[in-house]
Order: sequence, then structure tokens, then C-alpha cells
Amino acid sequence: MSTDNAADSSMDVTQIMKYLPHRYPFLLVDRVLELVPHQRIVALKNISMNEPQFPGHFPNHPVMPGVLMIEALAQAAGLLAFKSGGDEIGPNMVVYFVGIDAARFKRPVVPGDQLRMEATVLRITRGIWKFAVKGTVEGQLACEAELMCTLKEL
Repeated sequence: MSTDNAADSSMDVTQIMKYLPHRYPFLLVDRVLELVPHQRIVALKNISMNEPQFPGHFPNHPVMPGVLMIEALAQAAGLLAFKSGGDEIGPNMVVYFVGIDAARFKRPVVPGDQLRMEATVLRITRGIWKFAVKGTVEGQLACEAELMCTLKEL
């Protein structure tokens, strides 16, 4: 298990891309602020009007779709799983959803917001990771869920 040293746990987007296969427009994690392997991650997603979903969701009232908030939280949780996996994680590994439970959306997320994403490991059983995740904007809860994921080789 790694230490809590913040210098070891933060990641910029170029480091994030070494772990996640997603690319524009589907890479939804801009920065990792804190990562404690096997425990938790705190990451950021900056919401910009330039994102491709906003012309259609919704015209004249842009709102980040809930499914993209869940995807962003899943990507953050995936980073935590990858960074916790150690030598078991190969270059052809990917994180897949297994389940999404108790998803709730509490406030709209709009261009100009910064979504602060937190994922905490609840348990790891037979290769299935279960996370409690939440997204906040300026300290207000925007969304929360429990996500289950597994790592598989491509």
C-alpha cells in the first residue's frame, strides 16, 4: 500500500491518459488531487461550454447529462483501481462496469462548474470492485451512486 504523500498521489491529464484508454471527447477526468491506493481518490472535471453534448442537452439551458456524471465518476474510480492493482495491471487492461446502484442526482452541473469527484473503495471481492462515489460542485452534492467494476485484459 502506498503512503498518503500528496506528491505521489496527484496526477495531471497526461499521467491520467497512461491509465485510462479514453480520449477526447470521452476522457472525463482532468486532474487527480489525491489518491490513496485501495482506499480513495479525489479528482476534478472542469465543465466547459465547448463540450460536444451541450448544443443538444439542452439548447439555451446547457446541463451535463447524468450519465456523463456517472461515467466521469467511474473513470475516477477506474484510476483508483488501476493505481491499486500493482503488478497485476498490464498494458492491455481496461475497467468495465458491472453495476450501478442507488444513483441520485441532486443539482444540475453546468458549464463553468468544476465537478469534484470522490470514490471510496467499499470492498473488493473476486475481482469485483465496489465504490461509493459522489460528485460535488462548490461543496454541494450534485450526484452520488455505488459503482461496481472489474478489470479485464483486452
